[in-house]
Amino acid sequence: MLFGVAMVFAVTVFIFGLSRAAGDPRYLYANEYTTPEQWEELGRAMGLDKPLVVQYLTWLSKAIRGDFGKSLRDQRDAWDVVWERVPATMQLALGAFIFTTLVGVPLGVLSAVKRGSVWDYAGRTFALLGQAMPGFWMGIVLIMIFAVQFDLLPTGRRGDITHFILPTITLGWYPAAGMLRLVRSAMLQVLDSEYLKLARAKGVGPMAVIWKHAFRNALIAPLTYAGLLLAALVTGAVVTETVFAWPGLGRLGVSAVFNNDFPVMVAVVSFGTVVYVGASLLVDIVYAYVDPRIRYS
Repeated sequence: MLFGVAMVFAVTVFIFGLSRAAGDPRYLYANEYTTPEQWEELGRAMGLDKPLVVQYLTWLSKAIRGDFGKSLRDQRDAWDVVWERVPATMQLALGAFIFTTLVGVPLGVLSAVKRGSVWDYAGRTFALLGQAMPGFWMGIVLIMIFAVQFDLLPTGRRGDITHFILPTITLGWYPAAGMLRLVRSAMLQVLDSEYLKLARAKGVGPMAVIWKHAFRNALIAPLTYAGLLLAALVTGAVVTETVFAWPGLGRLGVSAVFNNDFPVMVAVVSFGTVVYVGASLLVDIVYAYVDPRIRYS
């Protein structure tokens, strides 16, 4: 928890430093009609007449309250602009996370248990292709096949359940391949363990040996990946949201960059930081419940 607080503090220092390194922030709000008197008044209103440390503390206190300033494009609170995009991104991220789990975990376990068989080679081929194909290419191909060629699914935008299928597969394809490889490697490390041989000798059924004894002890690495993956899906769906015109945080961040909307960019980055730190902390806590060898005292 202390490390998480320190990380968030370091990111706020970095963001504030970038805001000052980019030049005088008054240029974001001024125009060719701004008079010298208005320029000075704007500087006093933004606290630029105070020492840099005081400026940072003032900015930090406002950021903690969710006050990142007004969007230069919409003239609304930047946090409100970001927060209204969160539900769309969360829906897409959760859908991709479920797809990743339902595809990557069973195939990884099957590939490890059936090592050297056709199932193993099929799983490894899926993992190779999944991590080799770029997300934007995958999304475009899915649109061409299922939306243009066969007219089965919509091309994009947020809507009913059919609008989620193509973006979810596109966003979850690469993580599913990574999850498969990670689960397979972790399972292979424990399948030949002595305690599993003892469980088989005692007459424990194959399913119990695989899922209760082997998979649980192989869960640490996939669990770490899953926790950080969920945070990455929430904050890093830029390509998928752009390809499918999905109104989420990724597309908002791209729009803020092109429009030089610095308050919105800062709000998006701050939200992503909190999500990542929170996911890491949650994974650390869950460790103790998954693996009895790990205890926090």
